[in-house]
Amino acid sequence: MFSTLNICINVRLNILMYDLIIRRSLLNIFNEEKLFELTNSLSKQFFNKPFKHTIMYNDRLRTTGGRYIPSKKMIEINPKYVVEMGYEEVVGIIKHELCHYHLHIEGKGYKHGDRAFKQLLRATGSPRYCAPLPSEKNRRTYKYKCHKCHYIYVRKRRMNINKYRCGRCNGNIYLTDI
Repeated sequence: MFSTLNICINVRLNILMYDLIIRRSLLNIFNEEKLFELTNSLSKQFFNKPFKHTIMYNDRLRTTGGRYIPSKKMIEINPKYVVEMGYEEVVGIIKHELCHYHLHIEGKGYKHGDRAFKQLLRATGSPRYCAPLPSEKNRRTYKYKCHKCHYIYVRKRRMNINKYRCGRCNGNIYLTDI
């Protein structure tokens, strides 16, 4: 049994290393210079205007595919989408962020709720939202239940049940499912 466990651990480590090597090679192929070239070509193709500012990867983005920062006129892209979702999804994210960019440059409403933004999204065929990452879909959730009122709390993070109580009835809570 001990040797089988070692083999399983070694196989898992090899798979993780291989996965890491593939991800790094994809990001090297799709470096920031090529990302700028792609963004500029998409801007000229769909908006008939060049992209003159900065686009870069931001590893700290977790739940979004990209963001536009108006004060810096900069677009940030989540590199996980390049690795996990592929080229088409990244193109959609870039087009979405370019809608924000060009409307801001023109002085029009560039926020998600603005009519001009929604019209430009439709005109360019840009997605309104990006698809969730496969790695985030499989993320573990914790279910806690109250002893008194039987209310169920679903959490992404594990919590100390000795430290917290039910917010509805002040009863004790316990972990039901992982």
